[in-house]
Amino acid sequence: MQDFTNPPQIQGYAPQAVQAETSEALFFQRVYMWMCGGLLVTAAVALGIFNSSFRNVVASSGGLLVLTLLAQFGLVLAIGVLARRLPVAAVRGLFLLYAASMGITVSLFLVVYPSNVIFKAFLSASAIYAGTAAYGLLTKRSLQRLGGFLLMNVFGLVALMVINIAFKSPMLDYVFCWIGVIVFSALTAYDHQKLRVIHAGGFASQEEEGKVVILGALELYLDFINLFLFIVRILGARR
Repeated sequence: MQDFTNPPQIQGYAPQAVQAETSEALFFQRVYMWMCGGLLVTAAVALGIFNSSFRNVVASSGGLLVLTLLAQFGLVLAIGVLARRLPVAAVRGLFLLYAASMGITVSLFLVVYPSNVIFKAFLSASAIYAGTAAYGLLTKRSLQRLGGFLLMNVFGLVALMVINIAFKSPMLDYVFCWIGVIVFSALTAYDHQKLRVIHAGGFASQEEEGKVVILGALELYLDFINLFLFIVRILGARR
């Protein structure tokens, strides 16, 4: 199967035929379909919790949220590690399960922050995402060398945010959120270009392509959802 983490390097790749352009368009159409499906599942679960009595449990139970975050981390690892061994239907199921678990996290944001903040954050995240995605797809400059650097930034950001739980510094949290917006904006451009390069390299089978579609949808989903949540925290005034 195609090495998703180390795609073939194709400098200045441009489809030479209409058929190639159509194939790429259909590929990204499938990726976005699954990404949007994941976001819809997340939104449905979040709104379901928000409009039920379970919202109080989520808002008051730190242990539940910790377990949810650990489960989400485990699911992402499982999808990345097991994708090559599992049938494509199972990979799809794990992705949707992850999206549903993220709904628990998002429901807490719906409880804590006003609806106007959520709406503004969604519009802002959508605009930033669209712009950086377009850049990743259209630029002739290779962004692939940024992959390792951006991944280190993600792990460093998570570590610093965990440490700040002990210090409880609003200023540090605010700075970390802005760093998060920058990092995930860059990741959006990087992941879009990476998917284009992977598609240009071709697939050994429809099964392989189906798995890459889900893995790509997961990465783009993570880029958007993290961008959105960081912007909520920047804009949000707690209820």
